[in-house]
Amino acid sequence: MNTSTSPAAMLLRRLRRLSWGSTAVQLFILTVVTFGLLAPLACHRLLHSYFYLRHWHLNQMSQEFLQQSLKEGEAALHYFEELPSANGSVPIVWQATPRPWLVITIITVDRQPGFHYVLQVVSQFHRLLQQCGPQCEGHQLFLCNVERSVSHLDAKLLSKYVPVANRYEGTEDDYGDDPSTNSFEKEKQDYVYCLESSLQTYNPDYVLMVEDDAVPEEQIFPVLEHLLRARFSEPHLRDALYLKLYHPERLQHYINPEPMRILEWVGVGMLLGPLLTWIYMRFASRPGFSWPIVLFFSLYSMGLVELVGRHYFLELRRLSPSLYSVVPASQCCTPAMLFPAPAARRTLTYLSQVYCHKGFGKDMALYSLLRAKGERAYVVEPNLVKHIGLFSSLRYNFHPSLL
Repeated sequence: MNTSTSPAAMLLRRLRRLSWGSTAVQLFILTVVTFGLLAPLACHRLLHSYFYLRHWHLNQMSQEFLQQSLKEGEAALHYFEELPSANGSVPIVWQATPRPWLVITIITVDRQPGFHYVLQVVSQFHRLLQQCGPQCEGHQLFLCNVERSVSHLDAKLLSKYVPVANRYEGTEDDYGDDPSTNSFEKEKQDYVYCLESSLQTYNPDYVLMVEDDAVPEEQIFPVLEHLLRARFSEPHLRDALYLKLYHPERLQHYINPEPMRILEWVGVGMLLGPLLTWIYMRFASRPGFSWPIVLFFSLYSMGLVELVGRHYFLELRRLSPSLYSVVPASQCCTPAMLFPAPAARRTLTYLSQVYCHKGFGKDMALYSLLRAKGERAYVVEPNLVKHIGLFSSLRYNFHPSLL
């Protein structure tokens, strides 16, 4: 047998012909250096990256987050202690007309003491409304206290500045005696009460339901103004049941059940693939345009964006309100939900027809109603609120963690 013509010998000769200057070797080295060295070094502390070293950083980062939250809670407490009261309404809440355009309803219970979550949320809304000025005329803050006991001191403090609806004021606390009402059903009933109170009290065009551990981002009002005045005039968005302003960062990767993200992911490759190919050809001084190299860089960029974390690339959209995207909503979660008034009334009817329990909370109930009732809902990306609460109001958490 002639070994010089064997497959192994032919492969060996081909490998010998490969040089450090060959395209295949250069792209292979680029891949190894990027995904094996540079990206892990740069991203090992990014919480929502696949390169995140959980065992090294999670406990420390969780403790740092809690300490920072304590400081911000104290700062929010001092903010309101130094703010002159206004007989039940924040001085900056502009009301050019008796009927607000947007009611911002903060749903609150007495959470972990010391963190003052609801004070952090309301103080940030107050500051942003003050910055917004006359452009936010018709924006009304409204606090909905659904704590069954009278120990919610933060809600009592805020009642000097913000109109408050107290669900259990002057009522018998019989939930503990009713075995049919679990904490998930109570949360849904509280949500219904607050949404209904917002509609009955103010009759606004829109209701923004915010949980008391969802701090608004700096851009929330310009983005909402753009979305509601311009984007939601489009026919396919006009009749939406709700618009979510938050989706957990850990669920924002491309490899997820949402099919729209796959199209976006392919689009990233189609955009960056030719661009990186052109840059490579320029630096490598290679003539022509190679489609295999375009394909390589398309897959290279898609892999890099996914592994680094889609969440971090979404942050680029904050450059302008028009860059925010609106995509079909998924089931989790409800820190901040915007309801047009007609849709809010439909939601009240829908939620009265479902019963929540463990494994079927109000977020899943709302999502299940979309298909059952033929409704549509959307989520805005990137998030317009930050979720700061590591202590759940539904279950005890003795070891709070960022993940």
